[in-house]
Amino acid sequence: MSSVRKVMRRRLQIRLRTVVLLAVALLAAAPLALAQAPPSNLVMHEAPEPVSAIAFADAQGEPRSLADFRGKVVLLNVWATWCVPCRKEIPALDRLGAILRGEDFAVVAVSVDRRGIDAVRRLFAELDVQSLPIYSDPSGQAMRTVRAVGLPISLVIDREGREVGRAIGPAAWDAGATVAFFRDVIARASRGDGRSDHAGASRAGN
Repeated sequence: MSSVRKVMRRRLQIRLRTVVLLAVALLAAAPLALAQAPPSNLVMHEAPEPVSAIAFADAQGEPRSLADFRGKVVLLNVWATWCVPCRKEIPALDRLGAILRGEDFAVVAVSVDRRGIDAVRRLFAELDVQSLPIYSDPSGQAMRTVRAVGLPISLVIDREGREVGRAIGPAAWDAGATVAFFRDVIARASRGDGRSDHAGASRAGN
């Protein structure tokens, strides 16, 4: 074999080895990327957006608001007991809150049912909800404040009380990838990183 052919063969082997190593690296990185994927209908904003004051009552009828959760990452869920998709995702919200309890995170599920707290209490008992607090806004003002065109609607709120993401419709909030996504959001908030690398990563309808 001539020296020219040897050189060409050597270069080909190097190129093939590089392609293989690159493919292995991409495959290794794929599970990590997937592990932090948000629900498909959750849109993360390019920049935080202000949220108007939202008032509601807790299980004891005491007035509460989003300001009570300042300093935590919040998943605000506006729903109603008569909304079938809402009822289906309540157990997932309950499990998400339990999994991330103590991690500067709160699930705030506000019912806009006109029947008030008693309606929520009956449904929670029926669904065997374990940790999700009862919050109610029978006036329905919360739905108007978040500009909801339907229910359920969920907002991701940062530690400063700003909206950084929004999901229209139900989601599997307790899925492993979703839990990992929220842990990443919480960690970024703890580091003071105001802009999420997940912004725009998931668009409704994609």
